[in-house]
Amino acid sequence: MAPEQLLRARPAHIPGPTFLTYTPNGRKLITAGLNNAIRVFLSGSDAEPTNIDDCQESNTAIVATNDFFITGSEDGTVCKYSLESNSLDQILVRCTLPIRDLALSPDGNWVAVASEQLVVKVVNTNDMSRVLYLRDQAKPVKHVSFDPSGTLLSVTSHDGQIYVYSLSSEQPELIKKLVGFTSSFEPDAEASSKAVWHPDGRAFAVATPTRDVQVVSKGDWERQRIFRSGHRGDITASAWSPNGALLVTSGSDRSLVLWDNRTQSILKKYILAAADAINRLIIDRQEDVRATVLDMVWHPVENILSYTNNDGELYINTDFVPLEQASLLEKGLQPAPFIHDPLSEISGNSRRPQINGAKEAMPLGRGRRGSPDSLDDILGPDGMSDGGFIEDDDGAGYAEHVNGFGKRSNAHLDELAGRNGKRHAGDDVWQPQVHPPFQPGSTPWRGNRKYLCLNLTGFVWTVDQDSHHTVTVEFYDREFHRDFHFTDPFLYDKACLNDNGTLFSCPSSDRHPAMLYYRPHETWTARTDWRTELPKNENVIAMSLSDSYIVVTTATNYVRVYTLFGTPIRVYRQKSSPAVTCTSWRDYVLTVGNGSVSSDGTTRLLYTIENVKRDEMFQSEDIVALSEGAELKNVFFSDTGDPCIYDSEGVLLVLLHWRTPGQARWVPLLDTKQLDRLADGKREETYWPVAVAQEKFHCIILKGGDQYPYFPRPLLTEFDFQLPLTAKTKIDDDDLDNEKQTLEESFVRNSVMLDLLEDVVTATNASHSQRSELGRRQVEVDKVLLQLLAAECREGEEKGMKALEIVGLLRDKSGKMLEAAGKIATRFERDVLGDKIREMAERMLAGIRDEESK
Repeated sequence: MAPEQLLRARPAHIPGPTFLTYTPNGRKLITAGLNNAIRVFLSGSDAEPTNIDDCQESNTAIVATNDFFITGSEDGTVCKYSLESNSLDQILVRCTLPIRDLALSPDGNWVAVASEQLVVKVVNTNDMSRVLYLRDQAKPVKHVSFDPSGTLLSVTSHDGQIYVYSLSSEQPELIKKLVGFTSSFEPDAEASSKAVWHPDGRAFAVATPTRDVQVVSKGDWERQRIFRSGHRGDITASAWSPNGALLVTSGSDRSLVLWDNRTQSILKKYILAAADAINRLIIDRQEDVRATVLDMVWHPVENILSYTNNDGELYINTDFVPLEQASLLEKGLQPAPFIHDPLSEISGNSRRPQINGAKEAMPLGRGRRGSPDSLDDILGPDGMSDGGFIEDDDGAGYAEHVNGFGKRSNAHLDELAGRNGKRHAGDDVWQPQVHPPFQPGSTPWRGNRKYLCLNLTGFVWTVDQDSHHTVTVEFYDREFHRDFHFTDPFLYDKACLNDNGTLFSCPSSDRHPAMLYYRPHETWTARTDWRTELPKNENVIAMSLSDSYIVVTTATNYVRVYTLFGTPIRVYRQKSSPAVTCTSWRDYVLTVGNGSVSSDGTTRLLYTIENVKRDEMFQSEDIVALSEGAELKNVFFSDTGDPCIYDSEGVLLVLLHWRTPGQARWVPLLDTKQLDRLADGKREETYWPVAVAQEKFHCIILKGGDQYPYFPRPLLTEFDFQLPLTAKTKIDDDDLDNEKQTLEESFVRNSVMLDLLEDVVTATNASHSQRSELGRRQVEVDKVLLQLLAAECREGEEKGMKALEIVGLLRDKSGKMLEAAGKIATRFERDVLGDKIREMAERMLAGIRDEESK
């Protein structure tokens, strides 16, 4: 057996806490410790380091760019040093208490300073007079760290609370306070509670009280994957590899653990245990380490891990990752370890990658060969081409950009702004921004939980248990239905719930294709639940459950219709693709898909409504009316069977006259941004749509920037319809104007509801109660008009023409409402108006109509 390599320490500083950092280009390694000298090592060189003397003593933190580095010390001084002259440049800031940590923004323009004061200072490295102050901490700060974009700063205080600030504006904003994720420590404790950001910027890792490492997502601040059982002591330092594929941690038990990011498994564990007056690595390697590792950093390019301890020693561990795992470092940027990664998930409300256009970037192979008599061959390299002589080294744009085929590219053109305003890096082919698919009533994964369905009947939610899921179905009316719970080995990711049963679907996997599962609530036979498998590689995009049918839209743009007990009724390919969502009510099915591309690069959404039982198309590939930049958030039928949508602008719309082909129009019922509860500007909340029932909008109020509801189950809130007709009138305005605006809104709203009911009565075999309700609603509309007439009469004779116009809007044909209008005019002594109303009544009784009323 070959003898084990002995890794010797480099005595960087006098015994005591020592810290280090690499420059971003990896050429220099800089260390700072208790003495007043800072040492600069050249990467890959065994030469003696450069000493920078007469520095501050008792340094506690160090960060660096390629041109300078910054140190913090026990005396509260933060100093900036030049790497070109190896000398002090300036003192950036002084604190009254010891510095505990520093963090440098990715562009090197800002440094965050954590001291034992309550306030964190973020200082501009070029102009020390520019300082941002973070004041929300209740205890002194132990750690600070920037995310890879430099827009977020995480601050960990001594009590273990993590504060996340947004620095994207001139005034820092606290966007999240996390409690219970890490432990509380004394200021000078060796244990770490630092939030270490993953290189992809979507999550950070932090040591837990149980000596594990927890990954926390930035999108919802929920716990994701966890690195378990690696240390027996407190974790003292952790670092992601530059591409995020590996994680290394050190503990007070004098161990180093190398983790696989994807599987959260231990690749190597190095135990640094004392024996025979020398500390030896008793697993895999021998190392001369006599103290706890306090700081460590990966080389930006090479397979090197450098770390320092509390005994003033530096270790530069070349080939740290074993040969069999070294290929992990050669990969591109790896994603943070999520339980359910929103980047790879295509179900629910998550966003999936664009699937239309070129699926892969066209390889830029060798250029096209010229023909024997091509112009380039005839003229040669000294002809009309520049032969590669001209370089656009100053970016002036006079050198043409040439693609892999020898053609001029369109790199000089501005990008077409789409829904997200930017194009994916590396895309050579322009792609339109398609609307992402979603399942109505579901939410994305948040941690290991998600709602599969949430409506007025109840809710279905699932918990990821790694090897399986556990599904729970709960009802609001427990006297009518019983809750149930089951273990889910198929990993269902979508569900629909109504009074008849519950429908589930799961994506395809190596073990089985995509599958539908229906479970009725009550049956008169022994067993009536059923499963059916979809064709291979065909996944469910969205599905719906009505009292009559089950409708499924798939990734292959098929629409599949089943009976409630699994009999296939119809299958056809959707015209508008890719599919977005679907919903159903009784025999009616509404599907939504992406259509043509608009001028801003986004696709128009198209919808189709058909009656499955009669095989009749009501609306075919009509446009979903969304405002510019808005996205569809939910689509559903109301309790009376009218299609409704809710968009990202907070507007609820209903489809009017949809039973008549070509006559459908989207009418706004409510703009949530104009709710009275938001008028004072003190509330910051959004609304997650649930249903439209009993002429009310049922939703869940979301606060704190949340986009989706979470656990514990939130309460439902209902709002009355309020059509957005005019701007909100101030409180101190004329009471009469407020009254008229209210009456006008009531008139339009009641007219819309009347039109919806008239469509039902006209197009269906209406019941006696529906016809009676129609008459009652007509009276309600006329009553509102009479109230509006009275308001106009109250203002004076000059409003007579508008008052007469209002009388002409009355729907009553019996003459009773005209008689009432005449009495109102007489009451307010509007004689001329009264005469004209009587003339109108006489013409109506005589069967004479004005030309416009015919």
